[in-house]
Amino acid sequence: MNIRLSPPFKLAAATLLIVLTAPPLLAQTHPPADTSWSTAVRASINGNTVEYTREFGFQPVFGDEGQPVAALQYTYYVRTNDGPTARRPLVISFNGGPGSASLWMHIGYTSPVQLNIDPEGLPTQPYGIHDNPQSILDVADIVYVNPVNTGFSRALKDVDEKQFFGVEADIRYLAEWIHTFVSRKDRWTSPKYLIGESYGTTRVSGLAAQLQNRHWMFLNGVVLVSPTGLGVGRDGPVRDALYAPYFAATAWYHGQLEADLQARDLDDLLPEVEDWTVSTLLPALARGGSLPGAERTQLAATLARYSGLDTETVLQHNLRVPTSFFWKELLRHEGLTVGRLDSRYRGTDRQDAGIRYDHDPALTAWNHAFAPAINHYLREVVGFKTDLQYNLFGPVSPWDRSSDQTGENLRDAMASNPYLHVLVQSGYFDGGTDYFNAKYTMWNLDPAGRLQDRMAFIGYRSGHMMYLREEDLATSNEDIRQFIRTSLKAAQVPAGY
Repeated sequence: MNIRLSPPFKLAAATLLIVLTAPPLLAQTHPPADTSWSTAVRASINGNTVEYTREFGFQPVFGDEGQPVAALQYTYYVRTNDGPTARRPLVISFNGGPGSASLWMHIGYTSPVQLNIDPEGLPTQPYGIHDNPQSILDVADIVYVNPVNTGFSRALKDVDEKQFFGVEADIRYLAEWIHTFVSRKDRWTSPKYLIGESYGTTRVSGLAAQLQNRHWMFLNGVVLVSPTGLGVGRDGPVRDALYAPYFAATAWYHGQLEADLQARDLDDLLPEVEDWTVSTLLPALARGGSLPGAERTQLAATLARYSGLDTETVLQHNLRVPTSFFWKELLRHEGLTVGRLDSRYRGTDRQDAGIRYDHDPALTAWNHAFAPAINHYLREVVGFKTDLQYNLFGPVSPWDRSSDQTGENLRDAMASNPYLHVLVQSGYFDGGTDYFNAKYTMWNLDPAGRLQDRMAFIGYRSGHMMYLREEDLATSNEDIRQFIRTSLKAAQVPAGY
């Protein structure tokens, strides 16, 4: 059965300028392998009028014999009133999961449209989207890519989709796809950037090396939003110790610290907890059961003081409090839980007893807001008429994680490319990919300390998707703007050491 795509006539008259091409016919269960259409739009971004084209399309993934094996759906924004396109920076944007679509950063963060939410990121009605005045489109063009089984992207008929599911497989086919996209769009001379969120940071770290080593495509920057561990080892005491600063930040936010700590600003408190974590807690945990009883009790009291828990609870966990227990325990006395991906969010469970919440209140709030907004935007505003389901989270299991060397891949790419800069953005209240683990990854990605001048870390008073907080939407986008400008300035001299 075929469904006809109707032209995107439902755009607001104030923003629609011209329809450049008409949408094609579309299959119901499999997208077309290779098709696109463009619309010209105008918006106010960062105080300036920005004219741009929005291209919605599907571009193939090609198999070993040159045949299409999958169709990846993308949305591509190109500013048209800022000089030659070939000279403008190009940002290639991925989300994570694995199995997550690109909608989170697409309609939440950097694009010229943003979903309707309240200033702290909670769902609001009516659902939908509005112009995003904080978008980075004023300084860079952006393409949002959905890997296989995310968004509207699918493997084609009779193709084994499992070939796409794994750390190395994912990097390999997406690098081929990017190479094709850059060639088709004549962007080889553009400064190029990758941005990934969560597992997307694993993806783009590996892609930086793959693009450079296999496709001779050298980047100017990689932005890691709420990064994973990137294959950097941290088992045992390191893993157990590093969550303490996150515990402190979350307890501070919910007013659960002792009065003297609660009265301090977070920027003043966290460096103290970080130093104690590395200098005191971590070496103590390394001593395990040999730690003297009095010293153990003192450590438990300090960790309890910083985390908002009680000393006996910390002792019962041998100074190693699991994050899942913390989300349940911190506000148990109020009958509430805190979120994993953003611990500012509160939830309620069937019962107060237990060692883990029933659901992550942050993720459920985001699904609530994002699902109707992306479907409205792509189906009604963009005009993609289909019965295909837009997969916020698509089926990609089992995912082969056996060869995650993506941190080392990124280090190698930086060492080989003096133009390549890295920006890390983390929310202090993110318990899924916490900010102090992100710092640890940066430090140990570059054990020789020779690349630190091209790495930057910025923290925000929000969670995994720091951009959902209105204040951080402005600052985090501006930080990306400045990162692009800084890396472009560094590229004005020949590359070399």
